[in-house]
Amino acid sequence: MSNLSFEEAINNLSDDDVKVRKEAIESLVGITDEEAIEPLIKATTDDNAQVRFKAAEILGSMGDVAVDKLIEEFTNAEGKDKRFLAFALKETEDKRVIPYFLEATSDDDFGVRKVAVRALGELQAEDELDSIAKCLEDEDWGVRLAAIQALGDLASDESIKLIKDARKAEEDKDFKKSCNKAIKKAQKRQKAKASGEAVVKVIPMSTIKEMEKTNLQKAIKEYERYVEAKQTKDAPYKRLCILYRKADDYDNEVRVIETAIEVFEGTKKVDYFEKRLAKLK
Repeated sequence: MSNLSFEEAINNLSDDDVKVRKEAIESLVGITDEEAIEPLIKATTDDNAQVRFKAAEILGSMGDVAVDKLIEEFTNAEGKDKRFLAFALKETEDKRVIPYFLEATSDDDFGVRKVAVRALGELQAEDELDSIAKCLEDEDWGVRLAAIQALGDLASDESIKLIKDARKAEEDKDFKKSCNKAIKKAQKRQKAKASGEAVVKVIPMSTIKEMEKTNLQKAIKEYERYVEAKQTKDAPYKRLCILYRKADDYDNEVRVIETAIEVFEGTKKVDYFEKRLAKLK
């Protein structure tokens, strides 16, 4: 665990020693200070891949405070320098970035195109189906695969047909397997939508638990997906309550508890949350 102050970490991002830069970037995980945005954006072009990725991940977790600056930098960047900015923008999950990703599907850099089309699927850019479909004709295999995954995210009859057509036209067995996987995901989402369920992508609890040690802000974001989907596992709600309690975030803890009470009404699981709510009020 680093004992670097905010100022030391920011300064050390420019150090010649990669070990020093790695320590600096790790100490900035979870930061939301606007003063960190520009140094972190610069770090997305660091010589070291670990520093680049972590900088982009931190920026993506900062929320609204970083979106406008990221859009500005992304629009002006070129080539490989755009790749990790694209990843950071995707991680914000802000629908304002859709037009910029739409334009980026024609970027000269294949890495940027790949992130852009994948983001359009994750952001549910349903009106941009034609632009996503065009990426199925991309010269890069990775971009075509990202387009398949994006179409699976959209989970419409039209997107499923496009995946099936692409599967039929492709000879590569691994690509066909990816198509099959995307179709299954899309059909599962369609069923969920038809039954009125919230369609939210969640990752395993064990993964989020580990994430708490390295990126608390992102862990909270992932736990919130369980709450948004009103999942019937009580563990995510409990972890969120604990994390919000530690942060003295009363309003969010109460919101999570009240959602849990609604979800677990009529079961023994509700007792924990009712007792906790009574202590808070």
